[in-house]
Amino acid sequence: MRSLPVADPGVPDARSPVDYLRWVARTQRGPLFLGILYAVLWWLTMALVPAAMGNGIDAVRAGNVSDLLTWGGVLFALGVAQAVTGILRHRMAVYNWLAAAYRTVQVTERQATRLGATLPKRMSTGEVVSVGNSDIAHIGNAIDILLRGVGALVAVAVVTVILVRTSPTLGLTVLLGLPLMAAAVVPLLRPLHRRQNDHRDLQGELSTRAADIVAGLRVLRGIGGERVFADRYATESQRVRHAGVRVAAVESVLEGAQVLLPGLLIAGVTWLGASFALRGEISVGQLVAFYGYAAFLIGPMRTLTESADKLTKGHVAARRVVRVLSLRPEVEGGTGRSEGGLLRDVTSGVAVRPGMLTALAAALPEEATAIADRLGRYGDGDVDFGDVSLDTLPLSEVRRRILVADNDARLFAGVLRDELDVTGTASDEELSQALWAACAQDIVDALPDGLDGSVAEAGREFSGGQQQRLRLARALVLDPEVLILIEPTSAVDAHSEARIADRLAKARAGRTTLVCTTSPLVLDRADHVVYVEGGVVRAQGAHGELLAAHPGYTAVVTRGETP
Repeated sequence: MRSLPVADPGVPDARSPVDYLRWVARTQRGPLFLGILYAVLWWLTMALVPAAMGNGIDAVRAGNVSDLLTWGGVLFALGVAQAVTGILRHRMAVYNWLAAAYRTVQVTERQATRLGATLPKRMSTGEVVSVGNSDIAHIGNAIDILLRGVGALVAVAVVTVILVRTSPTLGLTVLLGLPLMAAAVVPLLRPLHRRQNDHRDLQGELSTRAADIVAGLRVLRGIGGERVFADRYATESQRVRHAGVRVAAVESVLEGAQVLLPGLLIAGVTWLGASFALRGEISVGQLVAFYGYAAFLIGPMRTLTESADKLTKGHVAARRVVRVLSLRPEVEGGTGRSEGGLLRDVTSGVAVRPGMLTALAAALPEEATAIADRLGRYGDGDVDFGDVSLDTLPLSEVRRRILVADNDARLFAGVLRDELDVTGTASDEELSQALWAACAQDIVDALPDGLDGSVAEAGREFSGGQQQRLRLARALVLDPEVLILIEPTSAVDAHSEARIADRLAKARAGRTTLVCTTSPLVLDRADHVVYVEGGVVRAQGAHGELLAAHPGYTAVVTRGETP
């Protein structure tokens, strides 16, 4: 029994869509070759049935019981072989489909993890969703169709030899008719693929719209914009529906043509073969065999048409995957080492002192976010960590030692305990302390199963303030060397905010912490406050000192009100 997915998917060849598909096929060449072998045998067992039937009918007409029994046995053996090889072919087809799809999921997921914050900046939500929803299936289909496609080619070649050797005229009629039949449906493939691509692009845009609406639903309700966006979503969904109908229109014509044209070919071969049989040029058994071959060849020819369709779709899907795999992170790591110490953003002059709770108040929220991104190595910048430049450290080490926790972080579906303890190493006491510091114990107590309770996708059963407190608890459980929090109390009430400010200082005592906030309750508990305006430090000191000495700081933290 083969296990999927594989432990290591390997390093993909992302130079082009064709190179990627070749890489997928090459990495599973053993199962792929075995599947092709089964497919060839499966098609051949079906291709030889008309010949056996024709010889059996001629044996009946000649009254030869021995030949009749022989060909009857051959038909039975072909039926058994067809059943066995069909089962084996299908098993290998399913395995190869799943292997290709899983491998694509693994490499794209690994790339998404590597890209981190770069991915949502370079690709929309809808584009990423379309890779997971449809493109992996098309790549699986492209690998799967190789089995039947190669087998169909072999079957057509074998039948070609049999037909021409039996009756050159009828053989050439069938062999010329089949390519003409295929050529007649090929012009439908290009508009079909164009409409499918348009439909897929519109689906991606609609998924992006849906994600934006869900993410900002509370805000939309607050400003009364929910109906406007709902109407816009309804309009775009109708565009997707119309695009889907246009795809279905071409597909219906294609399916109809694939039934009508082979039917005409069979009718023509039957009429021509019957006239040959009446003149004694071929036997009745050979006529039946020719009819059987004409009917049989419809299957391989449709498979070859299907192969062209699925390989084209697989190429389009691989192009999307290659686009993801070709992206490069905005920041790269080095190979240096650091003993830690002062974390300083040279551009702004913000310095996070070791072992202290530092607060960063910025005139504009975007300024604080940009500084936090540079300090956490999510954006390029001149940052020192101790006596070395932060960009010389391996990115994995930066992520391990410096944690940036903002309000864009998500709660995932699963057990709450696993959601809070992402490394699986925290004790119950450590979890309890983190929940206490984040004032989130009441959230856990309200759940029937406590920490063992289930969390829905995105934590939607929790309010915005509850989600924020749980995210803070998750950051505290990790206990990084440097913790950078961006507005960790913006969604909680003043009473909870005051308690979190007190407890956060105690929970991070002796640890390096930076809180980006303009909340007076949090600023008053900080060991050191830095005020940034215009992207640079304008003042620093204690909260009370800055209130008395710097009007700009006072205006920001009091929001224009008299302190």
